[in-house]
Amino acid sequence: MTILCVQFQLPPTYEAALPRLIEMLEEFTPVIEALPPDRALVDLHGAERYFGRDALELASMIRVRSLARYGIDCAIGAGPGPLFARMALNDSRPGLIRVVPEEPGALTEFLAGQPVAALPGVGAATARTLCEYGLDTLGKVAAAPLSTLQRLTSARTGRELREKAQGIDRGRVVPNAVSRSLAAERSFPRDELDPAEHRRALLSATEELGIRLRALEKVCRTLTLTVRYADRSSTTRSRKLKEPTAHSPALTDAAYRMYEALGLQRARVRGIALRAEGLSPAGQATHQLTFDPVDEKARRIEEVADRARARFGAHVIGPGTLAS
Repeated sequence: MTILCVQFQLPPTYEAALPRLIEMLEEFTPVIEALPPDRALVDLHGAERYFGRDALELASMIRVRSLARYGIDCAIGAGPGPLFARMALNDSRPGLIRVVPEEPGALTEFLAGQPVAALPGVGAATARTLCEYGLDTLGKVAAAPLSTLQRLTSARTGRELREKAQGIDRGRVVPNAVSRSLAAERSFPRDELDPAEHRRALLSATEELGIRLRALEKVCRTLTLTVRYADRSSTTRSRKLKEPTAHSPALTDAAYRMYEALGLQRARVRGIALRAEGLSPAGQATHQLTFDPVDEKARRIEEVADRARARFGAHVIGPGTLAS
């Protein structure tokens, strides 16, 4: 049991918190793969020998240090590989450590009863296709002929599905740096059912992100939307932008598309958070030229608005929809 998947219970504006938590994890091992916004994979192969403790004891130490130093709790999944550590985390909750057994027989038994959608990397469309043919658990997928899985999905996907369902995890923890990001959250004074108010909150958040990005002379590659509901559950979706940008209308369009794809109907929404990820210097970004005069006009207006905000304050100008 040498791989942990740690999910920290971070506040929405977490930019400064995650790097500090990664530094705390580095006290145990240098082999850490940051998974923004709030997760990290931790390889404890060397740490177990160095500290003379097993993965569960080290996981408990990580949780205690996170709480003691930063007041941030975490959920932890442990398994013999990154794939199984992620699956264990899906069954965990803050303050709890879930374990996927390492012994071959116990691992096979654990996987056999799991729904196919529980396998990381299996999307809704693939899961739906497999379920239509009766392959609704990993045990059934593991027993299915390889040719059947490849016919239902693709040659590569079918092979990977069968291997993972049979307990073969070829993944590894790849050390990386924490990707910087910016976040904006909008909470409602009461549980909000009106889609117009949801879109208004999205517009406000994208305007804030665009202003902050341009002030830092940064652009983002990915936008992530998190919707929190009245029952404390949440839904998160990410979208890679057509090109790195800090243009507020482009961010708003991407946010609206993600929101519409959720298909919320009478959902009691408590809050909406947007996060701009994959930041890079604006000077290194490229922009596809267009003959659309509307786009060019919007960008010129945005430049003028930024100069007005710099001189007279952040709230001197903004979309009319957000006017009280």
